[in-house]
Amino acid sequence: MNKFPGSLSARGRLVVAVTLTALLAACTVGPDYERPPVELPGNLGVPSTNATTVPDQWWKVFNDAVLDSLVAEALDANRDLKAAAERIEQARAQFTITRSDQFPQAGVGFDKSRDKASAVGPFPLPSDAIYSDTNRLVLRASWELDFWGKYRRATEAAKAELAATEAGRDAIRNTLVGDVVRGYFALRALDEGAAIAERTLVGRSKGLELQQLRYDSGIVGELELNQVRSDVEGARALIPAIYQRRLRQEGALAVLLGRSPREVFTARVERGITYDAVVEVPAALPSDLLLRRPDLRQAEERLKAANARIGVARAAYFPSISLTGFYGGESQQLSDLFKGPARVWSVGGNLLQPLFAAGQIRGGVDLENARTREAALLYVQAIANAFRETREAIAAQSNTREILEAQRNREKALARSLELARLRYDNGVYSLFELLETERQLLAVRLEAVDAERDRRSAIVDLYLALGG
Repeated sequence: MNKFPGSLSARGRLVVAVTLTALLAACTVGPDYERPPVELPGNLGVPSTNATTVPDQWWKVFNDAVLDSLVAEALDANRDLKAAAERIEQARAQFTITRSDQFPQAGVGFDKSRDKASAVGPFPLPSDAIYSDTNRLVLRASWELDFWGKYRRATEAAKAELAATEAGRDAIRNTLVGDVVRGYFALRALDEGAAIAERTLVGRSKGLELQQLRYDSGIVGELELNQVRSDVEGARALIPAIYQRRLRQEGALAVLLGRSPREVFTARVERGITYDAVVEVPAALPSDLLLRRPDLRQAEERLKAANARIGVARAAYFPSISLTGFYGGESQQLSDLFKGPARVWSVGGNLLQPLFAAGQIRGGVDLENARTREAALLYVQAIANAFRETREAIAAQSNTREILEAQRNREKALARSLELARLRYDNGVYSLFELLETERQLLAVRLEAVDAERDRRSAIVDLYLALGG
């Protein structure tokens, strides 16, 4: 039997609660999110013999244990990545704060006071009543009913901002890995370039010694001798220039790896052995690209947040409904505070309907609508840029490979030309200037071939990043 006549049964209370919840959900103002329509290509236009996907640790296709360890070091210690993780914690805390507005707020308050009345006032009090003590202990509660969905929309926006922050961290992670891998290959290319320059200097120095002997014997003149000497000094000047670029690259890598200032100053980066990577372009669908790329996920989550804030702004048009109350005890003696006669309580409601705000509410709605339209444009623009990068990265696979092949063939042809030029020079058929020019061309082509190999590997990195790796 119910304690109070006319009170609801447990089932009745449940029905009322469910009905109230449904009504509150139905009263949520503001538009629900819908992904903007975007015209996407049917596929990436790349034939693939096998069904492939982008591996999570795509840099391991290069089969370089040292590179793997450098990437792991960067992911563990890079300060930009750690800062991004802290921004996620900030967004998560903000989400918790925003969500708390949907629930009642409660707290315990205790007041103690001692008062003295006038003994010579118009209504004199007896001496034992001049002083009075008051003790008050109450449980206070307040709750603004989210009848129009203002706080639910705000929570929806905060959740989307959290997801956008997480996607931003993933974007920083991808950029970091790409920079480390590209920087490592640039460093390896500088090593190879320095080795080529050093070998060239040794060869030209031996040639200068031979020309000095010929000059001393009167076989060649001073013009020929100084021309050879000029080429020797040119090779000598090339070496420290490459060393300086290598030092700069090592320092940049050390910073990416999150090393200490002392370690950055020494900036010693290990090298390994990189094998040629065989890359199969994944036949990914455009929808997969939208889900994989963190920059696109970040842009869409920001659009969701902006869309939800329209509802927050529109809710200001409607009345806010609040419930307040307290329950506790009040007495002069602390020992009487918890007795029945000391009980105090209060229950109240409040409704506030805006009537005039000088356009403030309308301006707020217009502001959020404009921000949502801007976020939608940025999202579509991000998609367009993503497919542009993907298209360029796919094309770069074949283009850089053809460039490297041509440079290597050119290097072989010039190396053979140099052999023939030396034979003709020794037989007096070829001039010294023609021989030196062939040597210069071969040096330039060898360095260009090194750069072409670096560019080919960087193109592989770009492809994996474009596909959301």
